[in-house]
Amino acid sequence: MNCEHRQLDYAVRFDWGGTGAEAIAADTAVVVDVLSFTTTLSVAVDAGIEVLPYRWHKSAADFARRNDAVLAVPRSTAGPDDISLSPATIRSAPTPARLVLPSPNGSTIAQGLQSRPVIGACLRNASAVANHIARQFDTVSIVAAGERWPDGSLRPCVEDLWGAGAVILELIEAGSIASPEAHVAADAWAAVRDNVSTAVRDCASGRELIAMGFPQDVDIATEVNASVSVPVLRAGVFVAG
Repeated sequence: MNCEHRQLDYAVRFDWGGTGAEAIAADTAVVVDVLSFTTTLSVAVDAGIEVLPYRWHKSAADFARRNDAVLAVPRSTAGPDDISLSPATIRSAPTPARLVLPSPNGSTIAQGLQSRPVIGACLRNASAVANHIARQFDTVSIVAAGERWPDGSLRPCVEDLWGAGAVILELIEAGSIASPEAHVAADAWAAVRDNVSTAVRDCASGRELIAMGFPQDVDIATEVNASVSVPVLRAGVFVAG
């Protein structure tokens, strides 16, 4: 790996996906997957649920059984009492003590990074996450999870850029030295923060969720700084930090 790609001269670093996360490794990693892993994670932690990240794989059911946890089901098959990757289901279904929350992007990246401190961030808790980082860590890698194209390649998506930028901008305003890549994310957030609900609804991923019948997930994702919970991955489990 080219060392120049690692942004080592900067306290606040930014990149995309699992490979980018490894490139910009720092004292802690912040994973951002606004639609919807880290938004659902923040709602779950607000409700006192311990969340176990897991890759999107058929072995997730066995993993949940071994860890005495409820498995989140796909959105398309969720019944009235099921929890899925939809954050609205956390608010409507019975609350479990532990939840396995698989996703092909944010959850998979978080699980792959758990050898170091990992934090889950979204628009709902960006300020709380930034305050937590500023108090406890000298360097941080902010990772926008992105989505996947049908061929499996990374699709950078603007809502994760905005979510990452919301955390980064607060760190910059608190005096942290950020990379040019991180500044781009912060600038992107600054451009939409006064109209973020409309921006997320109108972006490709927001329009996709609305077309699938989940407009409430977009609404929850844009509850900017409604949560003070900081989901921290400890021993393979996200808990309130």
